[in-house]
Amino acid sequence: EVQLAESGGGLVQAGGSLRLSCAVSGISLDDYAIKWFRHLPGKEREGASCIASSPGSPWYTDDVKGRFTISRDFVENAVYLQMTNLKPEDTGVYYCAAALEHCWREFEYWGQGTQVTVSS
Repeated sequence: EVQLAESGGGLVQAGGSLRLSCAVSGISLDDYAIKWFRHLPGKEREGASCIASSPGSPWYTDDVKGRFTISRDFVENAVYLQMTNLKPEDTGVYYCAAALEHCWREFEYWGQGTQVTVSS
């Protein structure tokens, strides 16, 4: 059974940092791309950052470039999203999802999400 489990969300003041974790089981990061999505209030779900299974540069949406960093640990089979200089507009539910190899493929496995709240 494939499972993705997010953790690390919480309440933080503007300018603060959070580190989200996505624990992956049932599939290998050697074979799957992992993308962090976020669902911000009043907006459609959007991609925030993605890392493909093969070596290469991660992808970031413009809003988070320079503030968020995606990384992975093949031993722990986990993916992380380090978020710095957080803004109130980053508030929302953050999900990790898995797609075979590439970030452009359909994301077939999803976690339940973790809430991030940034106060002004």
